[in-house]
Parts: sequence; C-alpha cells; structure tokens
Amino acid sequence: MVSVKVMLEYFHPWPNSAGLYLARERGWYEELGLDVELVVHDPYRGDTLQHLLTGAADFGVFPSNRLLVRRGLGQALQGIAAINHAGLESIQTLTDSGIRRPRDLVGKRLALNPTPRGLAMVRHLVSRDGGDPDGVILVDSGVRELRPEQLAEGVADASFGGYWAWEALMHSPIEDARRVVLPVDEIGAPAYHSYLLGAHERTLADRPEVVRDFLAATARGYLAVAQEPSIALAAYEHTTPYFPAELLSASLHKIAPTWLHQGRWGEQRQALLAPYAEWLHAHAVLDNPQVWEGATSNAYLPEVHA
Repeated sequence: MVSVKVMLEYFHPWPNSAGLYLARERGWYEELGLDVELVVHDPYRGDTLQHLLTGAADFGVFPSNRLLVRRGLGQALQGIAAINHAGLESIQTLTDSGIRRPRDLVGKRLALNPTPRGLAMVRHLVSRDGGDPDGVILVDSGVRELRPEQLAEGVADASFGGYWAWEALMHSPIEDARRVVLPVDEIGAPAYHSYLLGAHERTLADRPEVVRDFLAATARGYLAVAQEPSIALAAYEHTTPYFPAELLSASLHKIAPTWLHQGRWGEQRQALLAPYAEWLHAHAVLDNPQVWEGATSNAYLPEVHA
C-alpha cells in the first residue's frame, strides 16, 4: 500500500470533501493500493498550499486564486482537478438592515477577512451594482464568519465570505425569515472555481501513476455523492459527529451540484480560469494574468462521467 496524505481546505471537514471521504469509506482507494489519510491544515504552519510546498502533504484542496498567486511567485504547485465550478461565498445579513443587494452596503458596516482578493470582490460587487465601494464601512472579522445573532447584536450590518452551502445553513436563534443570503454568483461576481485539488510538481513527476489512481478513485467518490448526496452521511458521522446530521444533509444537497460540469468531475475549465485570472490582475491581486496556463493541468484526470 502507498501512503497518501490529503489536506483539506478548511479548519475542519465539511461536505465539500464528501467525495474523498466516500471513496475512502467504500475502499475505492484501497482497491488501487492507496492508504489515504485525510487531514486539515495547521494554521500556524500555513495554508494547504504551504503544506504542499514543504512536503507535509501529497495532495491538497485550496482556493484557485491562492494557487495563481503562488504560481506567480514561481512556486512549483499545480492544480490537477477542479472541486467546484461555482463561487461559494455570500453576503449574509438580516432583513432589519435593509440590505437586499450589493449597493445597499454603502454606508453600512460589512464584516470580512480583509484579504486583497476579498476586498477586491466586495468593491467589484458594490461598484457593478452602481454603488460607491468607498462608502462601505469595513469591519475586520479575521477568519471568523459572523453568526446571524452577532449581526443582530450590532457587531456589523452584514458579513462577507460565509458559504451559502455551509454557514448559511447552520441553525441560529434568529428565525429564517429574518435572514438574508446573497450568493456571489447571483449578484455579479466573476465566474471561478472556488476550490481546486492539486499537488507539488515533484509529486506529479515522481509518482504519476499514484496521481492518476488517486484521481480515479476520487472522481468515483464525487460522482457517486453527486448522484445521491445522502450516501456520504455515514462517513461524516465518524468524521464530524459534532455537526447535526440535518446540517450535513442540507449542505451535501446544496454543494453537490457544484462538483460537476456537463456530467464530468474534475475538469479545470479555461472559461473559469482565464477570465478570473484577468480579474485578479485587474484588481492588483495577480501580477501575471497568463499564469493560470502553467498552474493547472487536466492530464491526470480519468475519463469518467456521471
């Protein structure tokens, strides 16, 4: 058996990793001689891409924009499969705020993690909707996603960054009728892959068959969950028993459609990469808008469709 360490994209497992967990639970990695360990990153040692760079993980899931920035710095990291074909972020607020669209944020307090890309996205959404982005009052919430009850307490009027397929589904003492969720894909964001799966180029060069086998079993897992999201629930009972089954089920059904494009899993699409790289460049997040070409490869993907 070949030991393989896969690092997930967040502080804890959540349903976007369902294909990986199902493939392991069903023994599909084992059938190909792979002993797969699924882990989360240690923030004190960097994000998933940093762990890939140092060799602390063999494969990892990461935001596409972070990969492009690191490739622009000359780091030998590469995306080998797309996880999502949609933007997962949202603006979340309460009906009390009067915020119903991006331009309504002008004069309001918006909580977010003020990364260059996050700030650029907020400015883009507000200006595209006819508002003045300089009029938005920014509140630094770090990596914490504000809960609806914190908005009700007056910490901020709205928050940016929480996922419509995860945080927005979590139970809150604030009644659902009072909560407002605006997915970025529906309010003017550029199209992009939220998350990619990738590795260091030395892994691709030294162990190409391991890479192909890993992706074959992973594709099998994602395709199976996409067709029947509830089959991944059992795997999460062992992995995240602290989250209610109702939340996991709702998230699985919401997120699963983002994994496939025309019935195929994994294809990193020029239509989502090239314009997004241009957008990042236009907003001074990325130096070279052409860097996406060397940053991604579909050469290791299996020819598997739903």
